[in-house]
Amino acid sequence: MKRIKLVVAYDGTGYRGWQIQKNGETIESVLDRALTELTGETIHVMGASRTDSGVHAMGNVAVFDTQARMAADKFSYALNQRLPEDIRIQNSCEVPADFHPRYQRAVKTYEYRILNREFPLPAYRLNTYFCYRSLDTERMRQAAAYLLGEHDFQSFCAAGAQVKTTVRTICDLQIVKEGDLITIRITGDGFLYNMVRIIAGTLIKIGSGEWPPEYMKEILEARDRAKAGPTAPAKGLTLMEILFLGEKAR
Repeated sequence: MKRIKLVVAYDGTGYRGWQIQKNGETIESVLDRALTELTGETIHVMGASRTDSGVHAMGNVAVFDTQARMAADKFSYALNQRLPEDIRIQNSCEVPADFHPRYQRAVKTYEYRILNREFPLPAYRLNTYFCYRSLDTERMRQAAAYLLGEHDFQSFCAAGAQVKTTVRTICDLQIVKEGDLITIRITGDGFLYNMVRIIAGTLIKIGSGEWPPEYMKEILEARDRAKAGPTAPAKGLTLMEILFLGEKAR
């Protein structure tokens, strides 16, 4: 028996998120079927991040156990011949038998994309949030600076989430504007349920002038979800990379 790690990219538009659901197709269910067909074994993958319905990924990670004799690096090629075009394996390799992507020390990087112009562009409709109100990226950067470091992010956690602690560390948060496209790029040691989307929704309100940048500090200290902005739509969010301890950035 060996354990194989997959780096998985997908367009989440047509899926009910990562985790298997009774009410629709998910990334996990598609991978399980493809691997079961490929190996002749009953395969259940274990994912690093259970992305929500409509969220995308460039580098989510999953592992599975198999007795198949196929070389680890060949699984990516074989799977991509069986997967739909909106899911693609970027890399496959063998890892230790006790490697579990949800319990390894890691940093994750997400991007939230905003198309900021008067009218939408159809090419961006599936992976970018459209906002017609003019956003001041300098105000957004000033507000984002309050979030760097270790904090209690309870104000940015969806109600009802069951976690031992709401303390997390954000080690990098950049806001980049290229033409009409604003990208919020955030890297941390872990994220609470809807945390990145709530941060994005709060930064949008600050960028539009509804709140001053300094209000971000008050939101953080309040530890109250009601103080923060709305949860930005899922389609603007992409999980870019999960980097485990000892790995180098790709």
